[in-house]
Amino acid sequence: MNIRETTRSYEDWMRSCAPVVEKHLRNKHAKMEEDPFLFFRGTDYRWAQLWREVCSECQDAPVVLSVGDLHVDSFGTWRDAEGRLCWGVDDFDDAWALPYTNDLIRLVTSAKVARKMGLLKLKTKAVCEAILEGYKCTLRNRGCPIVLAEEEGNLEKLGIAALKTPKGFWQKLNAHPSLNGNMPADARECFRKILPSGITFRVIRREAGLGSLGQQRFVALAECDGGFIARELKRVLPSACSWLTERTGHNRIYYETIMERAVRSHDPFQKISKCWIVRRLSPDSNPIHLEELDGERDEQTLLHAMGTETANVHLGQPRARRTILADLNRRKRGWLRNAAKKMAKKMVSEWAEFRG
Repeated sequence: MNIRETTRSYEDWMRSCAPVVEKHLRNKHAKMEEDPFLFFRGTDYRWAQLWREVCSECQDAPVVLSVGDLHVDSFGTWRDAEGRLCWGVDDFDDAWALPYTNDLIRLVTSAKVARKMGLLKLKTKAVCEAILEGYKCTLRNRGCPIVLAEEEGNLEKLGIAALKTPKGFWQKLNAHPSLNGNMPADARECFRKILPSGITFRVIRREAGLGSLGQQRFVALAECDGGFIARELKRVLPSACSWLTERTGHNRIYYETIMERAVRSHDPFQKISKCWIVRRLSPDSNPIHLEELDGERDEQTLLHAMGTETANVHLGQPRARRTILADLNRRKRGWLRNAAKKMAKKMVSEWAEFRG
């Protein structure tokens, strides 16, 4: 199948799993045509289909519960139970049991494509060195949660001077019209359970992300104790890998499992409730995109932190630690760079075909 046929097949499968917002899917296609980085972010299903063939030499690696669609814009912040600001992978929609090499190759490939778009300056060799160093060091230390707390000095862990709070966050949310009807009864019941008892709220529809565009999203907005609060529900779908292996009937969702097992200080608001991903929305619980970061950032430190967090996630299966380290030691020098170069070339070619 070519990229257009693959996209139709995947989206038909999505519709068979859950209701889809067709307008958001059309918007997703338009964004994917804009540049190869947006295309890369929006086509994890094509990656899942191609990487085993293009990177066949990396398929014999130890299998761990992996992010699946990891890329340089997969990271964000949240508040833990102590109110501390934390940083790490913020989306596990495509979690699946895969060779650990998948997440590393996809992360480096995304950095290479982002560099093509001017979002990063580091060359592929330096990107690989930074990510692998963070990854290996964290495996050896059995994990290293990244807590930024309140002191700006702690942002040095990410190689940045400051995190910019989204401008007009609450104004933008409140500008959305209220949703009249067309909301599943189980979603409304979920909002009643997760919001403070007796609170009056209104529901809006929100368009966000890229890979998950098309999935239903609802946001409950309310005033509480002198300020606004918001909770989002996003429809859970199985990983794109499930689409590839549909004949086996394996549609298990690993979102909550991988999130709970990861070495981190957890977000107490993020969970799965029936068929919905629940999360708190606030100015400091947000994904962080490269284009939003200070241009003076230390990219090597930032990518090192991404390698660290990837290991934190893979350490959800602690018994795999030694086998991964042993596998890394046996791999030829430059294996990650070579694999990422092949996948970057392939994905840019796919983008050109998709546009055509």
